[in-house]
Amino acid sequence: MTMEKTNPMREIRIEKVTLNIGAGKNQDVLKKGLKLLKNITNGVPVTTVTQKRLPAWGLRPGLPIGCKITLRKKRAREIMPRLLEARTNTLKEDNFDQYGNVSFGIHEYIDIGGIKYDPEIGIIGLQVCVTLERPGFRIKRRSDKKTIGKKQGITREESITYFKKQFNVRVGEEE
Repeated sequence: MTMEKTNPMREIRIEKVTLNIGAGKNQDVLKKGLKLLKNITNGVPVTTVTQKRLPAWGLRPGLPIGCKITLRKKRAREIMPRLLEARTNTLKEDNFDQYGNVSFGIHEYIDIGGIKYDPEIGIIGLQVCVTLERPGFRIKRRSDKKTIGKKQGITREESITYFKKQFNVRVGEEE
């Protein structure tokens, strides 16, 4: 009987989950989005503002155009199964980027388990971005050293394998 040792520094984990709702110039949608994110996460979302002036779209610097909330550690791990269930535990290969991060959209928030329809909000969709990391990724956030080694990075294939093992996700082209 051989015991295979695994290197604990190679384990992949969720660094953060970011939920985002874009509202554009429509402030009513922004208010509904803030309420929705608060209902889903029991946290306080923040508004996102434009940085550039785009006259064709009627945008100017400082104009609120969306809202988001970032969940880390335990809260991120707890909400992931509910978010993936809204997608029937199916993701496309295109949802995974070359660095192993995952982004997908949820068309209607009522698909998320435990969330009931709110007539004040109506039907709104949201975008989910999942950032993965390994132990040692703290190096990226230090002021003296900003890069991590190539071997320490997470590939698309490793990310897909992680989601298949941890959340029983099917990865394919059809949904």
